[in-house]
Amino acid sequence: MIRTTGLVSAFALAIALGGCASMTPSTIDQTPAAQAPAPVEYVRDIHSYARPEIARVEHVALDLTADFNAKTLAGTAALDITGQPGATEIVLDARNLDIQAVTDVRGNALQFTLGQNDPILGQPLTIQFPALAAAEQRRIVIRYATRPDAAALQWLTPAQTAGGQKPYLFSQGQAILTRTWVPTQDSPGIRQTWNARITAPSDLKVVMSAEGLTETGESAGPGQTAWRFQMTNPVPPYLIALGVGDVAFQAIDERTGVWTEPSKLHAAHDELVPTAEMVDVAEQLYGPYRWGRYDLLVLPPSFPFGGMENPRLTFATPTIIAGDRSLVSLVAHELAHSWSGNLVTNATWADFWLNEGFTVYFENRIMEQLYGRDRALMLQSLGWGDLQATLADLPPEDTRLKLDLTGRDPDEGLTDIAYEKGAAFLRTIERTVGREKFDVWLKGYFERNAFRPMTTERFLEDIRTHLIKGDAALEQQLMMDAWIYQPGMPSNWQPPVSNAFVPVDAAAKAFFADKGPASAIPWAGWSTQERQRFLAWRPEGRAAGADWLTGAQLADLESTLNLRNEGNAELVYAWLQIAVQHRYEPAVPTLEHFLTTQGRRKFVLPLFTSLWAEGDWGRPIATRIYAQARPGYHPVTTNSVDAVVGRPQG
Repeated sequence: MIRTTGLVSAFALAIALGGCASMTPSTIDQTPAAQAPAPVEYVRDIHSYARPEIARVEHVALDLTADFNAKTLAGTAALDITGQPGATEIVLDARNLDIQAVTDVRGNALQFTLGQNDPILGQPLTIQFPALAAAEQRRIVIRYATRPDAAALQWLTPAQTAGGQKPYLFSQGQAILTRTWVPTQDSPGIRQTWNARITAPSDLKVVMSAEGLTETGESAGPGQTAWRFQMTNPVPPYLIALGVGDVAFQAIDERTGVWTEPSKLHAAHDELVPTAEMVDVAEQLYGPYRWGRYDLLVLPPSFPFGGMENPRLTFATPTIIAGDRSLVSLVAHELAHSWSGNLVTNATWADFWLNEGFTVYFENRIMEQLYGRDRALMLQSLGWGDLQATLADLPPEDTRLKLDLTGRDPDEGLTDIAYEKGAAFLRTIERTVGREKFDVWLKGYFERNAFRPMTTERFLEDIRTHLIKGDAALEQQLMMDAWIYQPGMPSNWQPPVSNAFVPVDAAAKAFFADKGPASAIPWAGWSTQERQRFLAWRPEGRAAGADWLTGAQLADLESTLNLRNEGNAELVYAWLQIAVQHRYEPAVPTLEHFLTTQGRRKFVLPLFTSLWAEGDWGRPIATRIYAQARPGYHPVTTNSVDAVVGRPQG
């Protein structure tokens, strides 16, 4: 899709790029010295009402109180704005916010209007002010409250936590949900620094995706404690993140550690020990980590994603705690986002592949360095299988890397096209030019574009300037325009081949196709990735809805592999997909438990979709389970599942 380019701004964001000491017990700040980013070229974002080429937000200062009874955050957002000389208004994004007043820094009222509501975008919040002078920065203060149904926020009851005694709150801003709890210009291309003072009940801890300025908080009245944070690196608004609950911290090394509920801390820490080495490896590959600390917050199971790359504090699902560190590639993925996504960010959601394709590629390089080429190839191959299924399911126009999301929720672009096709594209470039040359370019790409929004067109300009360098034969060989702008896979693609999967595929054929006994499957000696490959096997050319296993085989598989008691969420999910597609009634209790005890959309949405596809057998089961499970899911998950199952009545 073609977008209108905004005017080039004349100002430089005078912001220090360094981090400071964390509120965690031990800290080493390894952030480079401050430097002023180059001027930003804004593009029109169809998912934001903002007009940053006229007036834009540079800094957000939050002062909010969390009310767990009312399920609201209430207080003020003070915005530092700048813009073109003579600008008299700024347009912000807001959705389901109760705006109570807008003033200047002296408390003088400013006129504001909330425009027509759009179910996806929310409302434009337009604020009038006296004309800006050249290079002037102005502060406006918005007093407001969120609503209990704010789509970014999930308020958990004590019963929905591991401890069972205290409530919990967390936010999830990507893609355009930050506007449901912070009135700002909610576009990934409008980077903003921020600070916050968050007041909460004194028996809870507040953590944010920023540098914590107090270790124990400060008194804020009877039974209330306030916590202060600051983020001095300019970030896209979707990376402003909040967690409030009964959480504790344990360090991994001097700059990494884990936050989670106390009863889960030991297991989470032990599972995530590789994090420290991953940071070292990532820096060796593509340059210094620019954010100070890298900690993880392992959330309650309703968190809708595997992980969210919030700076300094990745939010993670507890489903990665498998007990054997077999799913830590998720940590490698979220860490890689510290370069691809957080440092160099897609300017709009049509260019989402620039975040995720680069990150999947980078993640795999970290895994290869730590665990070897075989492990990396297995992960590539599993991702390739997911991509083939996605290519078959999506309309052709949605299999392009550069998306047209006009009139659509940007979440519709969160598919394996951005992730796996994007990574396959980068591996194709690497294979063609050689790893050494590709690494030099990629490291330079992160350095040249640090703390800047990126478009597909600017990516093409960068790689043509710094890697292709006018080589017409190489340009033709890479087929970059075909990868980006055309549907499907270009003719120069090559699927990854994992030799480790050869015996797995043979065992799958022996059981699934040749009807051998499950006792012949060498399950105990396989890694999680090999087990995933086995459970992903399907007969070639199988018609949709066709069975390929008998009831006796399903019972043999379930019993012999002890799938009813499997604790690895990836394997449980893979088994349940087989069971649902065969209408295997004995697996329904496992299915019900799985869907009511975690809310990760990656698992929940496909399983409900599969159930719904099974008509008179699956739909009553889906309806019954969803009515029970839905109150425990985050809106990110329910919005997707509602479209399949419908919202339960009553």
